[in-house]
Amino acid sequence: MTPNRSELIEMLRKMILIREFDELAIRLRTEGKIYGAIHPYVGQEAIAVGVCAGLASADRITSTHRGHGHCIAKGADIRRMMAELFGRVDGYCRGKGGSMHIADFSVGMLGANGIVGAGLPIAAGAALALQLDGKSNVAVCFFGDGAVAEGEFHEALNISSLWTLPLVFVCENNQYGANNPVAAQHRVTDVVAHAGGYGMVGQSVDGNDVLAVHRVAREALDRARGGEGPSLVECKTYRWHFHAMRQTPPPETRPADEIAEWKRRDPIARLVSDLKARGLLSESDLERMHRQVQTDLREAVAFAEASPFPDPKDILADMFAA
Repeated sequence: MTPNRSELIEMLRKMILIREFDELAIRLRTEGKIYGAIHPYVGQEAIAVGVCAGLASADRITSTHRGHGHCIAKGADIRRMMAELFGRVDGYCRGKGGSMHIADFSVGMLGANGIVGAGLPIAAGAALALQLDGKSNVAVCFFGDGAVAEGEFHEALNISSLWTLPLVFVCENNQYGANNPVAAQHRVTDVVAHAGGYGMVGQSVDGNDVLAVHRVAREALDRARGGEGPSLVECKTYRWHFHAMRQTPPPETRPADEIAEWKRRDPIARLVSDLKARGLLSESDLERMHRQVQTDLREAVAFAEASPFPDPKDILADMFAA
């Protein structure tokens, strides 16, 4: 199904919001106004938006340590996200979880996760629950190329294929696991090659082309909804910024010409150009969208700053152990 104009405009708005949210988070962390590690999603916006545009609210996703884009694409409230980064009680985890642990079950966002590969078995469990309940909904697991070296990757693909689970595995291959290039971690650098070994459909797509991502994801989602089992979708992309920051952005270790080349493939600029060429977006439309995003972000910061810090006596509230 080809997205109509309103759907395309919403996809663009979410991509811009994701980028501006993370760029703002970097500035706020540098200024010491928010806490914890930040893993920017800048440059990868087309993947979260392209996939989630094909999902219903009751469909479920799992995320990674680089999860702000997935949260926003699935419909999470940026005010509560910002409050969590500020460590305030109105955040999604009451200010105790930080960037890597944001979840909103009401929109099917089962959570970001600071453990590499940990979302894979969680997504398989979510898909099994949907299957046992006889529902037509699906689960989507976002993970990075680094997670492919983890045992959970192979375990999740194997059991999901064996049980024909309604699950789509989406690998965001951004060319680096932390600061290590893909070729330093994997003999076979095309993650999609693993699909055949587990008897599932595998497709590779340009992760900087939101419409291509959306098309391939919809095909995989349709297979899952139709009882045809899981698929592996590999999205080739690139993160513009560092792997992670704490107090200040770390020095860049990747080649400058490599970064520049990938920035020329900017997924947002690409969609803007396409929509303008088709007469679906004017410059005034784009300016109005940017202004609204900035207004929404200012409101999110104000909401976070107005929220109190957690009371120290509540340190064990909402804490669970298995």
